[in-house]
Amino acid sequence: MRAAGQRTTDYLLVDISNSYTKLAFATKRKIGKPIRHPTNELTIAVLRRILNGRSVETVVVSSVVPRKNKVVAKAAGSAHLLFLSPELDLGIGIDYPAPRSIGADRLANAVAVAQLYGCPAIVVDFGTAVTFDVVSAGGNYVGGVIAPGLEAMTSFLYDRTALLPKLSLREPKGAIGKTTREAMLSGAVFGYRGLVREILVRVSRENFPRRKPRIIATGGYAQLIARKLPEIEAVHPNLTLQGLRIVANRNVARPGRR
Repeated sequence: MRAAGQRTTDYLLVDISNSYTKLAFATKRKIGKPIRHPTNELTIAVLRRILNGRSVETVVVSSVVPRKNKVVAKAAGSAHLLFLSPELDLGIGIDYPAPRSIGADRLANAVAVAQLYGCPAIVVDFGTAVTFDVVSAGGNYVGGVIAPGLEAMTSFLYDRTALLPKLSLREPKGAIGKTTREAMLSGAVFGYRGLVREILVRVSRENFPRRKPRIIATGGYAQLIARKLPEIEAVHPNLTLQGLRIVANRNVARPGRR
């Protein structure tokens, strides 16, 4: 039921990751400007403020933080609630021994890359961890790689050493640092690009010896790391949210709606 004066929207897309939650209102065809909020501060009150003045038909969620699921469910009110899972119609197959163990955000990325870019494909998601998710030429999610995130690695050095400073991550001036901070920055950014490149080489060689996969990056540090990696053809900042929109379109039936 829509209150007078409220704007009606098809979806509220909610991607709950370990560090931040991204939210966006969306129609069946496009998403609006995302909102980014620290996950540990995500409350019913915060979500209701975001929803203020909006009537949403479906709240679509990918979550890797189970304790926040009830928060979203309570804030959703009378809206239909759709949590992304392997049991839904994803538009891709899953060739994986334990489908329910796959992170919902990783499935959303696989769905989005398959529809928006085609197969075979690899998504590199630069979040709290960096994940590599692989969709085969036949359109099946087949697995991936998980490595420590860039910020987690640099924060570990700061937390576990007495003299090394906390870094603000950016492009280094050169490989050899003339200060401790510059040396750390070089090791972080150039070293991380090396990690990403080696994983991409191995995944491509083992799985796609004859056909080059589409390689798409997303996540917080995608622009910084991917812009100097020619293996990565595009950066899509909202790939996970697009995956949620696509899954909702396939699983939410609304006869008579646009």
